[in-house]
Amino acid sequence: MALLVCKFGGTSLATPERVQAVAKKLVAYHRQGERVVAVVSAMGKTTDDLLALAKSVNPHPPARELDRLLATGEQASMAVLAMAIEALGVHSTSLSGRQAGIMTTTVFSRAQISEVRADRINEELDCGRIVVVAGFQGITPKGDITTLGRGGSDTTAVALAAGLQADLCEIYSDVAGVYTADPRIVQRASKLANISYEDMLELAAAGSGVLQMRSVELARNFGVTIYCRSAFSADVGTYVREGKAMEESIVTGIVSDLSKAKVTLRGVPDRVGLAAELFGTIADGGVLVDMIVQNISEFGLTDISFTVPKSELSRLEPILDKLVQILGVRGFIVAEDVAKISVVGAGMQSSPGIAAQMFKVLANCGVNLDMIATSSIRISVVVGAAGVEQAMRELHTAYGLDSDSDFADTHLTAAELEAKMTKGR
Repeated sequence: MALLVCKFGGTSLATPERVQAVAKKLVAYHRQGERVVAVVSAMGKTTDDLLALAKSVNPHPPARELDRLLATGEQASMAVLAMAIEALGVHSTSLSGRQAGIMTTTVFSRAQISEVRADRINEELDCGRIVVVAGFQGITPKGDITTLGRGGSDTTAVALAAGLQADLCEIYSDVAGVYTADPRIVQRASKLANISYEDMLELAAAGSGVLQMRSVELARNFGVTIYCRSAFSADVGTYVREGKAMEESIVTGIVSDLSKAKVTLRGVPDRVGLAAELFGTIADGGVLVDMIVQNISEFGLTDISFTVPKSELSRLEPILDKLVQILGVRGFIVAEDVAKISVVGAGMQSSPGIAAQMFKVLANCGVNLDMIATSSIRISVVVGAAGVEQAMRELHTAYGLDSDSDFADTHLTAAELEAKMTKGR
């Protein structure tokens, strides 16, 4: 008897009909003799609606109260799905993050899971029930509700799979697996049958939206096998797990990310320890910094550029004003019309010329490089946003990743794909 943890995203639960489809899938597993735990996101755009509601009454809502509000979205999903399962003749119990024993740190809106106390879940499973858990949330030692950040339901699912020693953690979404590039941009992207934790971590860090990076880190640390698949078709998905192919491809995938902004601090004083003080102040403000580049001009002045999520600019700009006043920084420039392109692959470690090929393709596309950062298995560049899609397609071809077929269906919305499938049946 296998134990499965199945996570369903908001698109998979956006309508009553989709909730019922998910319930049928879980009941089918249950009737095959599996022990089933479902983890759910909020239905459709509920989280965005709740966030808008909060900001309509307070432009800067207190983090504690905001987490308490946003957590209700997943709690509604869990109850509705449990009702749909019961309607199919199988007993189900819905559990909030607190009831499921998901203990977290005290950082609101970006809490980390510190422990999973799975006693209640195991009790419900032993009674023959399908357990439905609200994702994206947990509880602090003091009893405050916290949320785990965007994509946090992925992390909830993997943490539960680790705590329950599940046989498999299935992540259902509106994509059919992990591709060599976003198939909505690169029509000849190939779906990967398997991908290693390390490559998936780099893809997630570079901006691939298939899995939250923290969930992949947890899976690697606890040996959880993840299976990414579509909630709208029976297509074979992608396994994320330990191990590599006998001869791994040089490049695993290419990712573009338009969610970043580039910040340049102008005229930073050239003194020892200033960078530590500067980025320490930014970190204390809870802002996540990605790529960092420092340039020293012929006049001895230093410019420091870095990237941050655009969603954090409202939090960052008051900090930058403070840095100008306290540290003697002359000023700063924020550019939002930028994109990050990353080439990822463990095979790059033993293959020279990967960076040169990337730069040549981008130059041929008329794309200028603003920033460059590398790791052993990733090269990332920040460029102007114009022309990024064409550059992605050219890079995909240059690295020999093109599939023989054109994934036209990936241009369909989840609703259109579901309608097409229904018509086909």
